[in-house]
Amino acid sequence: MKYVDEFRDSETVRKFSEAIQGIQTKPWTLMEVCGGQTHSIVKYGIQELLPQELTLLHGPGCPVCVTPAHLIDKAIAIAGLKDVIFCTFGDMLRVPGSQGDLSSVKAQGGDVRIVYSPMDVLELAKENPEKQVVFFAIGFETTAPANAMAVYQARQEGLDNVSFLVSQVTVPPALRSILDSSSTRVEAFLAAGHVCTIMGYKEYEPIAKEYKVPIVVTGFEPVDILQGIYMCVKQLEEGRAEVENQYSRSVKKEGNLPAQKIMQSVFEIVPRTWRGVGEIPASGLGLRPEYAQFDAERRFDMELPIFEESSECISGLVLQGIKKPDQCSAFGNQCTPEFPLGATMVSSEGACAAYYRYQKAQT
Repeated sequence: MKYVDEFRDSETVRKFSEAIQGIQTKPWTLMEVCGGQTHSIVKYGIQELLPQELTLLHGPGCPVCVTPAHLIDKAIAIAGLKDVIFCTFGDMLRVPGSQGDLSSVKAQGGDVRIVYSPMDVLELAKENPEKQVVFFAIGFETTAPANAMAVYQARQEGLDNVSFLVSQVTVPPALRSILDSSSTRVEAFLAAGHVCTIMGYKEYEPIAKEYKVPIVVTGFEPVDILQGIYMCVKQLEEGRAEVENQYSRSVKKEGNLPAQKIMQSVFEIVPRTWRGVGEIPASGLGLRPEYAQFDAERRFDMELPIFEESSECISGLVLQGIKKPDQCSAFGNQCTPEFPLGATMVSSEGACAAYYRYQKAQT
């Protein structure tokens, strides 16, 4: 198959749905890792095409959602400074911190700009030498190579008025954290295809072997997801726990080696706090010492109060697959995309946003 319509073909979808029902003999619980997959599952009603005893849980694969609250607060504080141009991707604008969000800073006169590539930030720094230009570098392994290249290029060009507020996280440690939890129900994973396009899937093999869980690298269209589910269920029914690649049109086992090389040259492994989850050891990427001059946290050294999430928000439980968005008492009432209590309601990849957008449209 070559074209996106083929991966949304209703007849192919029906065949995979029937195939899953034909091989399942026991109840199973799977987790899709990526927020993009979650949106497809809810948008296309994929859960309704599955056997009743096959449960899909939503994982922590929304980079906006897991960006820690203290970094949102730091971003807001930096963006409000005179002579700062603060740059971000658009989906970070309305993520709530303890006191507002980046869009409120912009409304109050702060120079907050949406960019479409981290390289845009370097051009802004050249055009505005009297300003400090800061980029909010968030994301999983998918965004890390481009962010790393921007940092590398900034050093090559000797730009001293650009810095990066880094909140890069990596997926495999998060899977281990979920599997180590006493409350986990996950028996297999649909791994995020775009992350594996960069990193390959070799690093998932020890997880599958150690925890005895099937992991299937999966794309984002209905046929992709149903085929990935079929492959997971087939492994579970056969008592296997391996890494398989459904998304072979994009993912190679070794991944994108040049992208990995630039990542590794600029970033090092660090512990990282995940919003709603807590600190996960060795789950983040931070700037190496030789690039410390571009670290916005060092350049703008600020002491900010610790932010506590709303007691009504269960986004942490949603991100860990313990609860689903519509099990939250605030969902659709106190918490909406216009007035979000947590990041999972406002992010374009958030599970709560998916439920609100697509389930409300279906009722």
